[in-house]
Amino acid sequence: MEYLKLVGLYEELSKTTKKLEKAHILAEFIKNLKLNEIDDIMCLITASIFPLYDKRKIGFSDRLVLKAINKSSGIKTEDIEKLWSKLGGLGDVAEKLLEGKHQKTLSSESLTIKKVLENLRKLAELEGQGTVDKKVNLISELLANAKPNEAKFILRTVLGELRVGIAEGIIKDALAEAYDLDPNSIKKAMDLALDYSDIISLAKEGTILEAKIKVGRPLKVMLAILALDIDEGFEALGLPLQLEYKLDGFRVTIHRKGNEIKLFTRKLEEVSKQFPDVIEAVKKYVKGDDFILDGEVVAFDHKSGKYLPFQVISQRIRRKYDILESVKKFPVELNLFDILYYEGKNYMDSAFKERRELLTKIINEKPGIIKLTSHLVTDDLTKAKEFYHDALSKGLEGIMLKNLNSPYKPGRYVNGWMKLKPVLEPLDLVIVSAEYGEGKRASWLTSFTIACNTKEGLKEIGKVSTGVKEKDFEVTYSSLTKLLKPLIISQEGKAVKLKPKIIIEVGYEEIQISKNYDSGFALRFPKFMRLRNLEKNIKDINTIEDVKRIYDQQKGKNN
Repeated sequence: MEYLKLVGLYEELSKTTKKLEKAHILAEFIKNLKLNEIDDIMCLITASIFPLYDKRKIGFSDRLVLKAINKSSGIKTEDIEKLWSKLGGLGDVAEKLLEGKHQKTLSSESLTIKKVLENLRKLAELEGQGTVDKKVNLISELLANAKPNEAKFILRTVLGELRVGIAEGIIKDALAEAYDLDPNSIKKAMDLALDYSDIISLAKEGTILEAKIKVGRPLKVMLAILALDIDEGFEALGLPLQLEYKLDGFRVTIHRKGNEIKLFTRKLEEVSKQFPDVIEAVKKYVKGDDFILDGEVVAFDHKSGKYLPFQVISQRIRRKYDILESVKKFPVELNLFDILYYEGKNYMDSAFKERRELLTKIINEKPGIIKLTSHLVTDDLTKAKEFYHDALSKGLEGIMLKNLNSPYKPGRYVNGWMKLKPVLEPLDLVIVSAEYGEGKRASWLTSFTIACNTKEGLKEIGKVSTGVKEKDFEVTYSSLTKLLKPLIISQEGKAVKLKPKIIIEVGYEEIQISKNYDSGFALRFPKFMRLRNLEKNIKDINTIEDVKRIYDQQKGKNN
């Protein structure tokens, strides 16, 4: 198929913000696809390049895109940057420049979907000397043969910023409309992480309900809704319920098929090589040869018998070399809390209490290596609160609350799981730099780097972009941009440095150790709360000592 046909779909989808209209447009497009085209086209529609379960990265930055545009258009990089600042997106920049490009191409072949994907996927395979030039050449080759609107969407795809409004829910509704099926049956098939070609093949045959788990292919996991307190959890989930310690590790699903064992993160990334000790524990202490387990891998100090912060284990997740050394340096304990599949049977629709009972039968616990999550089944509010405070006293994040009758459903849903942890006090911080947005937000500053006070001056602690509204709110991107523009000291591309004057209150989920910011800390999931300039001066913002105190408190070190 010619890439231009897909671009036509992109443009049609971009014309509406209505989900039902998008689903209908996509359904009409899908109806005419051949089965062997589906997977590649769905990858491009979702700007993922590879299927969701394939976590290869193409590694292409804004700066490399600038080089590719420069090479294919012959226009100076500084002129491209000026237009980038004005239009907001490099895809839009390429479209504008290629409409009247200075440099004639040597060929004018029509781009096909196969060619576009071929070049993009090669980006993930390149390593070693000369990689940058090779990557730039692959993209500039596409741009040289692209029509202006094709160039726009090629670069948006490369940068993961397609901006046509296609989410999983719209794909589900489109497939349901295209093949006249119940959307819930499509959702269930999609939750099993099948290829789209598999789903459509089943849909055409009228056997969508026969979609099956594939051991060895990652699954999206079940998530928890945040509870304000234990009382809310009791009311929402019904009694009795199961409480579990909430651990500060990383989520992992474990797939075993015969002698092959694979580990996948919550983001569907395989980390089997990084954790040979976990694989060995599963082989030794879990009965069975065909299963999928759900759990948490936590850094563990064998001397003290205590769990360590996530930052310790994070050093192993990205490790590619010296694996055995990292196993010795950063030992872990595998905590299991659910099972999705066992010896040919899918347990996702079974009640949680049944799944937990099965886990108990097949796990031979070895504390410090592998165990079931510590838990309490109760309908007693006093005992539940004691369990919660016990978790905090041990330096844990909090607790999980689980409905004993709930099935395993990927994502968050009411009446399933909830989580409870202390609410941390917000911080007053100053904005020191920012970036202009993309698309319709191109004229607004939408990402704000924030800093706290230290004896050496201001130190950065994170970036906040959520909590500010587009319109109809006291503080909008537009109003905040008006406040910040007069404070711009310098600009490079979309990024601006600012005179530190605008103070904001920031909420967050937790504080983490980080090498990305010069404060040594980072806010996890920071959120804009309100402006504080009328109440605070720079000398009044929170200090690094405040940050350290809260960091210690959240780990229960002061309890």
